[in-house]
Amino acid sequence: MTDASGLYTGIVSHSRLRPRRHSLRYRVFWTLFDLAELETLDRRSRLFSHNRFNLFAFHDRDHGDGSGPLRPQIVERLVEAGVDLKGGAIRLLCMPRLLGYVFNPISVYFCHRPDGGLAALIYEVTNTFGARHSYLIPTKPGDEGAPVIRQRSAKQLYVSPFMDMDLTYDFKVTPPGESVALQVRCSDADGLMLTATMAGRRSALTDAGILRAAATHPLLTLKVVAGIHWEALMLFLKGVRLTRQPAPPKRSFSIVR
Repeated sequence: MTDASGLYTGIVSHSRLRPRRHSLRYRVFWTLFDLAELETLDRRSRLFSHNRFNLFAFHDRDHGDGSGPLRPQIVERLVEAGVDLKGGAIRLLCMPRLLGYVFNPISVYFCHRPDGGLAALIYEVTNTFGARHSYLIPTKPGDEGAPVIRQRSAKQLYVSPFMDMDLTYDFKVTPPGESVALQVRCSDADGLMLTATMAGRRSALTDAGILRAAATHPLLTLKVVAGIHWEALMLFLKGVRLTRQPAPPKRSFSIVR
């Protein structure tokens, strides 16, 4: 359909080192949506819709502050961070709605300048308690066309009841091309605690591709939530202690300098 938006099929895996070892590995898919292409994708596809029900769908309210059109929200946040895209593309890697349901533990915005260079990345984290927080990190000189981008942020949002708040996220990103990858290393004062990785290979976001993804990953978005609760049960049975849930951060996003 288009050259920018696409479908990525691959694997998500977690490896926890402390206080008990625990690992998981699931087959998944993600979509990369160029926000400027959503209406075109809607018109061309029988199986994808923008802000309407379909086999695959993208609803603006599933991201950002949930209030509506997404690009103006992201541009406003970027301006606050001192980043001017000058009309450049914003592309979002996430899971789509599948038969009306979606849950994205993490979505990534790739914010480009007109020449295609990356100006900033935004890591949008959603927890199962209904809260969402975004980490906006401008790129450093030399990152614009780098094959791998490394960034860091302190944890701001309570995500897992088995993880303390005093953690640092180290992000390692391979920007979308023929493949895409994201690794998040979670560390505390004693060192590395958990590594989460997602990686996929690109295919076209066509009706045939949508059917293939839905058939090979049936009810994926429901399985994401089911998998989160199953893995939580496994951790509980292994004796990993629960942590206290703090009040959510006052702002829904952080600008990381």
